[in-house]
Amino acid sequence: MKTDAISIFNAAVNAVQPATLIKRCIQHDADKITICGTSFPRSADRPIWIFGAGKAAAAMAQAVEAILADCQLQGLVITKYGHELPLQHINIATAGHPIPDANGVAATQRMIEMITGVQADDIVLFLLSGGTSALLADHPSGTTLQEVQTVFDLLLKSGADIHEMNTVRKHLSGVKGGQLALLTNTPALCTLVLSDVVGDDLHVIGSGPTVPDPSTFADAMAVVEKYQLTDLLPLSIYLHLERGCAGSIAETPKPGHPRFAHTYTFLAGTNQIALEAAANTASQMGYDTHILTSTLTGDATTIARSLVEKAKNWKGKRPACLLAGGESTVTVTGRGLGGRNQQLALAAGIALNGQEGITFLSAGTDGTDGPTDAAGAITDAAIMQSGNNAQKHLEEQDAYPFFQKAGGLLITGPTQTNVMDIIIILLV
Repeated sequence: MKTDAISIFNAAVNAVQPATLIKRCIQHDADKITICGTSFPRSADRPIWIFGAGKAAAAMAQAVEAILADCQLQGLVITKYGHELPLQHINIATAGHPIPDANGVAATQRMIEMITGVQADDIVLFLLSGGTSALLADHPSGTTLQEVQTVFDLLLKSGADIHEMNTVRKHLSGVKGGQLALLTNTPALCTLVLSDVVGDDLHVIGSGPTVPDPSTFADAMAVVEKYQLTDLLPLSIYLHLERGCAGSIAETPKPGHPRFAHTYTFLAGTNQIALEAAANTASQMGYDTHILTSTLTGDATTIARSLVEKAKNWKGKRPACLLAGGESTVTVTGRGLGGRNQQLALAAGIALNGQEGITFLSAGTDGTDGPTDAAGAITDAAIMQSGNNAQKHLEEQDAYPFFQKAGGLLITGPTQTNVMDIIIILLV
């Protein structure tokens, strides 16, 4: 069943490849370009500007270059180290993720300089995917990159969900939370999005650089307080948030801001698309297939136990395939190596308690899980028997070494897409 689970996961990832998704979104002829049904006049002697950021930015840009091969293209995309692809006309920069770095700051500054030079009648297409919050990197005046890096690290380990983390990140930036859109001078700013956020909230995906932001400095401060980070923040960061709460620093642009009357944002890829492809493949393999949810959130260990309990008590036909999508969280208290999907798979393996006939896979569609080279992990009774001290590894958030020894790591390399995580449970 391991082989089947991996094949089903690969089908999900293949369905949300930018080359497939972008082709559905963009058409053009001599005098106009149409993006998701909305047409914009174009001039043959003016470039179409392509900007973007995220783990899938290079693949999205490559797809755009193929579709608009006879157009004049300029621009810049920023992607994670190791996710770069060859581009003919659009510049590409690589930077740090999930912690921003100096290369990200330099690339973002370069993008700002380019985007502010766009002419009023030019078309701008922004390609947005998960990872943008770190890759589109800057820091507030009076703070340092190292201080912002500290905040990112604290948030990643706190157990905060992506909505909460990005609320803080938007208020430590001059480009996130709709602020990049304010720098453009065109009525034709379009954003194509691969969603890595449960619920597909546009202002949360990649910290929403081109859409209005309903969150406030007060919301950001509330997240800091909720996860008891106040005393851990660098002083300059805390003072920045405090000044924002007091109204001394301008808020991010809110819904109704006039600039967004001429911006357009379209969802090109979602977790639901990946789940449906997985379900179709599983059904073709003979499994009675059920999509449980595409909005799974919460603590990884809690989710794992709940799903295993559902699998153990399954009353439907067999063989069966249960599918779920979303994004779990982990509060990091140990010093181990792993990621949320490996942690979830390990917790599931422990919850199986040796029961055979159940195979459990949890993996990120982007091919990376935490600071590891694995997309996630796959587990069953045999794999759990091959490892040692599973509970200790779980408590130390140290799932990677466990599965490395037991043989359960799922390593795909960068997939060039990113629509959150997929969980596959096979029952025989």
